[in-house]
Amino acid sequence: MRHRNKGRKFGRTSSHRRAMFRNMAAALMVHERIDTSHAKALELRGIVERIITKAAKEGDSVGKPLEELSAEQRARQVHLRRQICKFLPKYYDDGNGEMVDLLHKLFFVFAPRFKERPGGYTRVTKLGPRRGDASPVSRIELLS
Repeated sequence: MRHRNKGRKFGRTSSHRRAMFRNMAAALMVHERIDTSHAKALELRGIVERIITKAAKEGDSVGKPLEELSAEQRARQVHLRRQICKFLPKYYDDGNGEMVDLLHKLFFVFAPRFKERPGGYTRVTKLGPRRGDASPVSRIELLS
């Protein structure tokens, strides 16, 4: 019985699952929308929303460079960036051969965008069955 056990295993080891969601979260941050299986989209939603909440709920220092902040705000920002870097890679390829700085995009694009929003930064939309194996496919996207 799986009583009180959160999360789906997807038939993968914990390290494989972590790597898969790390890559999916990075791809979602870069492209702002990805298509995947419905179960993976639902699991990814919780991960991405936690990351964005950490970045967006910083208060007055959201979207400002570290040089403009007080020593206390700077220490808090550095701590948040290190916490987020534990899960997200710093750079991610955008598919055109250019590397995107995910931390910069998170703190200077998404955090100001979602600063006033009390959660619910993503939308999961069902697209229908996949052609090859009839697995339910969903699109997960960041709201604007």
